[in-house]
Amino acid sequence: MAYGKIPDSVIEAVLKHHDIVETVGKYVHLSKHGKYLKGLCPFHSEKSPSFTVTPEKGIFYCYGCGKGGHAIKFIEEIEEYSFPEAVRVMAEEAGIPLAWSGSQDGARNEGNGERDKLVQAHELAAKLYHYLLMNTTHGQPALHYLRSRGVTDKQIDQFQIGYAPPEWDTLARFLEKREFDSALMEKGGLLIAKQDKSGHIDRFRDRIMFPIWNRDGKIIAFAGRMLGEGQPKYLNSPESMLFNKSRNLYNFHQARAALRKNRRVVLFEGYMDVIKAWSAGVHNGVASMGTSLTDEHAALLQRSADDAVICYDGDNAGQAAALKTIPILEKAGLRVQVALLPKGMDPDEFIEQHGAHAFMREIIEHPVSATKFKLLYAKKNHILLEEEGQKNYLLEAVRIIAVLDSPTEREFYLKELSREFDMSLDSLKQDCFAQRQQLQKMKPQRDNNDNSWNNGRNENRENRRASSAPPIAPAYQVAERKLLAQMLVSADVANTVHGRLGEAFQVEDHAALAAYLYAYYAQGHDPDVSRFIASLQDDRLERAAASILMMDDEVPFDEQLLEDYVNEIVKVPKLRGIEQKKEDMVRAERSGDYLKAAQIASEIIALERQLKGR
Repeated sequence: MAYGKIPDSVIEAVLKHHDIVETVGKYVHLSKHGKYLKGLCPFHSEKSPSFTVTPEKGIFYCYGCGKGGHAIKFIEEIEEYSFPEAVRVMAEEAGIPLAWSGSQDGARNEGNGERDKLVQAHELAAKLYHYLLMNTTHGQPALHYLRSRGVTDKQIDQFQIGYAPPEWDTLARFLEKREFDSALMEKGGLLIAKQDKSGHIDRFRDRIMFPIWNRDGKIIAFAGRMLGEGQPKYLNSPESMLFNKSRNLYNFHQARAALRKNRRVVLFEGYMDVIKAWSAGVHNGVASMGTSLTDEHAALLQRSADDAVICYDGDNAGQAAALKTIPILEKAGLRVQVALLPKGMDPDEFIEQHGAHAFMREIIEHPVSATKFKLLYAKKNHILLEEEGQKNYLLEAVRIIAVLDSPTEREFYLKELSREFDMSLDSLKQDCFAQRQQLQKMKPQRDNNDNSWNNGRNENRENRRASSAPPIAPAYQVAERKLLAQMLVSADVANTVHGRLGEAFQVEDHAALAAYLYAYYAQGHDPDVSRFIASLQDDRLERAAASILMMDDEVPFDEQLLEDYVNEIVKVPKLRGIEQKKEDMVRAERSGDYLKAAQIASEIIALERQLKGR
């Protein structure tokens, strides 16, 4: 069997080499709970662990968001790879040969073929721009500008900075000679169609070019900085099949090693900040690209880091942006601090004026807490020399402190306020308590989560409302899941069920899983749930299979139980037939056709006797 021309042997080897606990453990802190390991789900925000790994079955499953599967599926989901990409990466890590049929070209669909072409074009464009910067007279003004900003030739090489000349079609002609399809290059954001549709011109002209990489280190877009006067100062590639600015962070590919090592990320606003900070020793620095930080950015960072330091410009716009960024990072589960720069300075300027050592010692290594930053930011909006200004600031400061969950943290900041403004600590505490009561009233009674059991507020609540309990599944659905759970680990049970039921499962996903299982065993495979799930290539079915495998069943499985489950399933169509006949009988009675109603009643009685006779 082959999955998208990837041989079964490669899938099996990848799953065998990559232990599920080790694979997940690189991203999630897992704790032992009996035969399971549990942790906070990396795919959605939660307060108590609902993410479970079962070593003996080689699968993961989250009871909160429903994601589940084998080790390859985990990497596919967390790194946002396609299935072939996940297999390829994991195979390379394990040293497994990749020489399967079509592994380079044929294994990918047309869309992936276009992606490969665009990546290739971006890589060539970056080399062209870099060459023009470093080796031509056209590039000399741009090179002089970069050097004047303190960017060394070593950094220019490392970040592959380049220059797009002012001519209209330098890149267009370069790519055309190499037989790249111009329409595809337009689709990828490198070229623009002429107004008269007679051809294509370069998107970037007379700009310093900063390549943008994806997490795997492949160039997928560019940012171009205008060399002279004009707008826009920065021009980014448009979004394309390669590039989504809400999901990509500048320098993330180079920062990943440092992020994983110290679990800390430094967020900058601009490309030059990242580049100059790297030279100062900040190898865990990244930047968003022409957009505010998004939830997707924060989720990406949360997988590699626990702490985030925001190092935005020291001007009003930079500080306002930092204030907006804090809740996004905190929502993703990151501990947030803010590095404070002198008013009006950006990181690049600070390093230029004070040096790399001072930047690390004074700025990066001594950030303030998110709460402290909010208090400092609020203070700027009040005239503290006036009593009214002091009063208004204190009230705002108390509101900021009141949202903190930790009583120790609240007291710490309230004491600071008390000392700074010579105010009674008790009165500040009373205002804070009143604010917390008000916040509690405004909170919804439960999280926006269908699973109220995973609600941090309700963890210790003994008396749950009946309405919050999950709905009880019909008996036949339970029977189907119980049968499939046994079929997944036993070819004999699967063969018996095949003979008794075939594909007559009532739930669509269950019927599909059964059909795949019959085919899987028919090809001579031994029971192996990870391997079977890998063969499905369907997100919904993979989740369904993982969910079924996570069921605990204290009742020993035997032939009688199998018979009971089969009977429960096969009677469903008859029960539905009886219900339909009852509706027909009511309609006949309402229309005055009592003879027909009596006939239907006799048929109902016969069907009910058949059911009891089983």
